[in-house]
Amino acid sequence: MSADPVLQSEREHLRRSRADLEAMREHTLSLTAQGGDRVSTEYLKAALYRRAKALEDDPSLPLFFGRINRVDPGDEHDGTSETFHIGRRHVMDGHGDPMVVDWRADVSRAFYRATRDDPHGVTLRRRYGFAGGELTSYEDEHLLDPGEADVTSRILTEEIERPRVGPMRDIVATIQPEQDEVVRASLDRTVCVQGAPGTGKTAVGLHRAAFLLHTYRDRLARTGVLVIGPNQAFLHYIAQVLPTLGEVDVRQVTVAELVESVAIRSTDDPATAGLKGDERLATVLRNAIWSHVAEPTETLYVARGTRRWRVPVHEVADAVRTLRERGDGYTTARSLLGQRLAHRILLRMEAAGEITDDRVQNAVARSRPVKAYVDELWPALDPVKLVMRLLSEPGLLATAADGVLDADEQQRLLWRKPARGPKTAPWSHADAVLVDEAAAALARAAGVGHVVLDEAQDLSPMELRAVGRRAATGSLTVLGDIAQGTTPWATPSWPEALRHLAQDDAHLEVLRKGYRVPASVVEFAGRLLPVIAPGVAPPEPVRSNPGRLDVTHAAGDLTAAVSDAARDVAAREGSVGVIVADDAVAGTTAALDAAGVAHGALADDQRVTVVPATLAKGLEYDHVIVVEPAAIVAAEPAGLRRLYVVLTRAVSSLTVVHRDPLPEVLTHQ
Repeated sequence: MSADPVLQSEREHLRRSRADLEAMREHTLSLTAQGGDRVSTEYLKAALYRRAKALEDDPSLPLFFGRINRVDPGDEHDGTSETFHIGRRHVMDGHGDPMVVDWRADVSRAFYRATRDDPHGVTLRRRYGFAGGELTSYEDEHLLDPGEADVTSRILTEEIERPRVGPMRDIVATIQPEQDEVVRASLDRTVCVQGAPGTGKTAVGLHRAAFLLHTYRDRLARTGVLVIGPNQAFLHYIAQVLPTLGEVDVRQVTVAELVESVAIRSTDDPATAGLKGDERLATVLRNAIWSHVAEPTETLYVARGTRRWRVPVHEVADAVRTLRERGDGYTTARSLLGQRLAHRILLRMEAAGEITDDRVQNAVARSRPVKAYVDELWPALDPVKLVMRLLSEPGLLATAADGVLDADEQQRLLWRKPARGPKTAPWSHADAVLVDEAAAALARAAGVGHVVLDEAQDLSPMELRAVGRRAATGSLTVLGDIAQGTTPWATPSWPEALRHLAQDDAHLEVLRKGYRVPASVVEFAGRLLPVIAPGVAPPEPVRSNPGRLDVTHAAGDLTAAVSDAARDVAAREGSVGVIVADDAVAGTTAALDAAGVAHGALADDQRVTVVPATLAKGLEYDHVIVVEPAAIVAAEPAGLRRLYVVLTRAVSSLTVVHRDPLPEVLTHQ
């Protein structure tokens, strides 16, 4: 039986495309960076390095995953069409003609959006099956053929359900129309995505970042893109998505790293952390900062030459009032005060017939009397020292919090032992956020062009304000699920979170179709939703495979039951996550060691991973074993929400092993 000629032709196109990509990379490596000066030359060298890095070919990944035959709308029946292979990056041949079109290009939009009702000019859509980077099959969909029935793509289904081992992978081959709407939203638009588990919100956010970097390359090259995740385990999991798409210059940080300015030495109890995260603390900090500006009581005298010039108290007061009302940061306004006072003196000098210019004004502003007067009236402040004093000195806190916080709240904020200095102070993460707020109130910092914020529902108002400042002149992609809010200060609604981010006019998009979590798991975990998030609907599973759910009651030794379950699940294809209450990690690890089940911790990239429940958010495994749900629930105030998170990490199967009774809500069907 002869080989399929279409398949042979497509394989040849793949071979030539890979050769052309290598030629593009070799050409880039052959270029010599020659700038006008040393700095420009180094900049060009870095740009060429990044370009060569982006052109690296990964033979394990398909260079293209789809193809469209397309005609201009209205010319569908003239018999001519253009063919475009859609892939992860643009590849051109030696003549400059496209061999592969970047999935982010405008022409590629039709591959994701075309339907029989609205074909976008597509006459044929072809999807490719790959194994180890080799093209193995294809499927054709004739969108203009009325005799062809709608069928679910086998290749699309297999790609969505393919076992997950290792870090998160991109979804360029499987982006769905409702996801594509978010991905291709313009740079000047902030989008908030509410997505239940398995709807692909994290992947959508990362692919939007890649789309924006491609579409607004020059603009974002200057301002940058920032990805913010909940913890390092999550960032490790998603780290390779953007590089796979050719984007290697995106900074990925946690919120803790974002506001890192002091050495964290302590942890606040939930009530204190919640109070420090309250938006009222922004008012307290502003009050504390501006309380340092004194009312002028003495005339300013400046000797210049043989004469002595003066600025009376009422003119100084006018200058101070004007600067305060401008809305600038404390430090910025302070830096202008000397110039304002010097200008008043210049007016008097000119009235007396003296010749003045900008150099004279600058000299007066820098003179010792003016600088000393400004220092006395409007002292320089350091954000770290200011927050340390605020949390250590009852008098300063009482003044700043008057009418904002009651006496009990003020007492809760104060450190139990006064700090001897910033380097030895008992800083907590919530304190670091306050320092970041104080720094912003003193002087505005430069932001970035776009911020992708994942698991946003867990951030406090003050943390959201810190993120919002980074995008003050840009836009955001805000990702999360209200039902998965597990912190005591989790946001109750997206409008409120967006207000703290200073993005009230953001577009809210709800992703409802679940592509990851199978129906059996959705039904089981969804029993928690009426209790933890009554207004949130469960995802709508679209996968053909309903998945597998096993609930095992361990009447005897729990660790033995967990080991047996892990041994059984590890025999299946795909990744395995054993999720336990945080204080059970050591015991579970020891039990698996004793049972001879090979495993690792987070970031080890082992096929079987022991996962603390508090770090499971955002992760996914083909098979999940949840150990002792009652212990996970009892470990924190939002325990039922935490349980919802860990139950919905499963892609193919969920095994629940318990000795204590399950939460009552899970036993009701």
